[in-house]
Order: sequence, then structure tokens, then C-alpha cells
Amino acid sequence: DNTLGYLNGGIASWIAAGQKTEMIDEIEAGDFAEGYDPSSMNVLDVRKKSEHDSQHLLGSANFPLDFINNNMQKLIKSNRYYLHCQGGYRSLITLSILKARGFNNLVNVRGGFDAIKAVGMPVSQFVEPTTML
Repeated sequence: DNTLGYLNGGIASWIAAGQKTEMIDEIEAGDFAEGYDPSSMNVLDVRKKSEHDSQHLLGSANFPLDFINNNMQKLIKSNRYYLHCQGGYRSLITLSILKARGFNNLVNVRGGFDAIKAVGMPVSQFVEPTTML
């Protein structure tokens, strides 16, 4: 890392200075599973295509973080999107980029695909990956 500085006083000092903050909406995998309806929910799997092809939540669309700038025009800003990756890191990055570009109805599925599988949501059969793309 090439750290250039830090926020003296942390986020509390940022807020006290009247600076703008943003929040993200998150949902636990179990709560997501309870209300899951693939016919009416937009779920974006932001993992690489090879990961999605290997195994994915049934009804999810592959929207790889790696190609976000090439695919962003496929999304509708007024739609609600639920995002997940494998464990939660890439979906937060994707969510942050989308928020910066005017998408405001976004929900991160906490724990990602690992948590989705753990709560027994419907997933495709596992297929051994043949590429890392």
C-alpha cells in the first residue's frame, strides 16, 4: 500500500465537520433467501464469468466487476439490484462504483455466494472451471 494519509479523528470527525457520507444497504443471506423471487428480483453476480459459469444462484445475472464500465449501460438506474460476489469484497466495490454513477437502489448480499450456498438457496450444478476469465 502507498498510504498518503489518514483521517484524524476517524469518521466521527468527518461527520462533525459536516462532510457528506453515504450508506450502503445490506441484507443477510438468510433474509435474502426468505424473500427471494427470481422472477421479480434483479440479482447481479459480480464474480468473473468463469466463477459464475462454474456455479451460480439460479436466476442471477453475471455482471463481472472486471467489465463494469463496458456493461453499466445494461442496467436501469431506477431498478433495485441485489449484488453478490464470492465472499463480499467485490460486490462492495461494484456497489460503490455504481453509487458514484447514480445508481441508488442497490443492496449487498452479505457474505456473498458462500453465504447464499450455506443457507440452501437454489444454485446450479457445480461444473469444474476451465478458465480463470
